Order: sequence, then structure tokens, then C-alpha cells
Amino acid sequence: MASDAQPNPIRRWGGRAVLLLITGAGLYVVAPSLLTMFGAWPQLASVEVHWFLILAVLETGSLAMLWWLAKIALAPAAGDTTTPHLGWGTAAAAQLAGHAASKVIPGGAATGGVVQGRVLVTAGQPAGAVVSGLTASNLLTSAVLLLLPVLTIPALAIGPPPAEQLRLGLLVSLIIAIVIVAVGVVALTAPRAVHAAGRGVGTLAHVVRRRWTAESTADALMSQRDRVVAAFAGRWWWAVFAAAGNRMLDYAALVAALVAFGAHARPAEVLLAYVVAQALTFIPITPGGLGFVDAGLTGLLVVIGVPADTALIGTLLYRLFSFWLPIPIGALAWAGWRIGTRGGSGQPSSRPEGQV
Repeated sequence: MASDAQPNPIRRWGGRAVLLLITGAGLYVVAPSLLTMFGAWPQLASVEVHWFLILAVLETGSLAMLWWLAKIALAPAAGDTTTPHLGWGTAAAAQLAGHAASKVIPGGAATGGVVQGRVLVTAGQPAGAVVSGLTASNLLTSAVLLLLPVLTIPALAIGPPPAEQLRLGLLVSLIIAIVIVAVGVVALTAPRAVHAAGRGVGTLAHVVRRRWTAESTADALMSQRDRVVAAFAGRWWWAVFAAAGNRMLDYAALVAALVAFGAHARPAEVLLAYVVAQALTFIPITPGGLGFVDAGLTGLLVVIGVPADTALIGTLLYRLFSFWLPIPIGALAWAGWRIGTRGGSGQPSSRPEGQV
């Protein structure tokens, strides 16, 4: 019978094989740049210890903003006594495990989202709320990333601090975070402003793609806004703050990595390099944009005036804390969650073996 037929192996494994081939080809292309970067590893010994502590604090803070964002998105509604409150430990374990998976498994953010969602659902969170909450969180953090270049343009036009004052980039990150929160508040409380902005973007985009119109772009933007508003109902102020903090603390870590080696660059230009590098993580060729982000960020820093050697080692130091160290930490978080769910404690133990 058809129900007894074995699944087609080509259909089952073909897509995965193609994805692995693409990943292998991507790694082959970026291998020289990765080898060059890893060759600079001994130079990290020249970094003063306090810079490692600063980067650790900044990146931990950046991740903590995502844990907070998940807690905000999954907070039970008023009067809801059945949905458990999401604890900091569970939020951190879920995000760290998903973050690590997105950096080592082909599929990137989609794979990481599945892992994070599974941990949250097993912890007792409603599946529908998890899907909508994580989707809204991703939309919000992506919107912040897209907003950064727009906020940087005035700084570049006015003429921000001179190159030798890169340390002011830490102050710049705070100022931009405040502006992001203000823009987010307007976007979530003034739908007419969002609709008008969408029409303006659509009008410009129509010149390039005739299929995009002012009205369709405005409708699409309003749809995404409504999803975010629904997910963070009553808590959108803190959600915008968490999303802004996540991006700007990560940017501050890049600034700190460059300052640690005495780099001279304009903070606004470093911010643009950071935004482009983050955009490269969305290229689904290698997990987490491995190689492409490293090579792209190094090249962009050289373009804005950072010496090649300094750009290389600064990128290595930044990626050590933003990319490499979260992988083993996330693996430990996943292992701890698996041990906890198999240990017979709490709700997860009631699920049959093998059930997601």
C-alpha cells in the first residue's frame, strides 16, 4: 500500500545534500581568509586583560537583551494563570542553544529558531505563542539593523569625531540606542507615520522594481508592524529598548576590539562596516556567515582607513567573543537542557520519548 512505501531517498536527502554542497563550496571560497585570520591568533596575547573583560561584558549584555526580549514576548497576559512565566535560565538556555545551532548547522537562523523554539515549548510555553513571539523578536531586531544606516547618514554628513577619537564610539552606541527607542516608540504608537514611511520607500523602490508600489510596500510594512504590536502588547517600550540594546552593545564590542589595538577610525564609519557585516550573516551559504562576515568586516575596516593588520586582528578579537565563544557555551546550554528533560523533573518528563 502507499502508506507502507518507503519515503523517496532523493526527496528526503536531496535537499540536504545540495545544502551541504553549497556550504562546502562556500567554505572553500572563504578558507584562505579564515586561515589568514587564524594565523593572527598569537597576536591576541598582546591584548591587555581588561579588554577581554570589557568584550565579555558587552557581548554578555548583548545576549542578555535577547533573553529579555524573549521574556517580554512570552509574558503571560493579565489574568492568565495557566501559562508559566519564562524564567531567565530557560530564556538564556533556549537562546544560547539556538544561537549556537545557527552558527554550526547549515540553515542558519531558521535552524537556530527551531532549536530555540523546541526548548521553550518543552519548558511549558504554548507553541503558538513561541512561534509568534520569536517571529516578532526577529522582526524587531532586523528592523533595528535596517534602521542603523539611516541614523548613520547624518553623522557622516555632519562630520563626526575625528579618527583618533574612536573611543567615542562607545558613547555613539548609547546615543543611537536612545534614538532607536524613540523611533520605535513612534512606529508602534503612530501607524499613520509607518504607513507614510512605507509609501515613501515604496515610491523609491518602484523606480528599481516596477512590481513594488507605494501602497503594497506600505501595506507590507504595516502588516509587520501589527505583528510586533500584537506580540508585545503593553510591553513594546521595553521590547524596543531590548532590541536596540542587543545591536548597540554588539557594535560597542567591535569598537572595543578595535580600540584595544589602537585603531583610528570614525565611529560612524565603523558602524556602517558593522551593519554590512551583520547583513552578511543572512547569506545562507555558510553557517552564521562564517568566513564571509570575517572577510567582509576586515575589508570594510581597511576601506575606512584601519590598517590591514589592525583590521584583521581586531576582527578576530571581536569574532572570538561574538561568534566562537557562544558556540561551546550554547552547546553546554543544550546539553544541560537535555539532561534536565531526561531527568524526570518538571513538565518535560511527561512527554513520551522521542516526542518534540
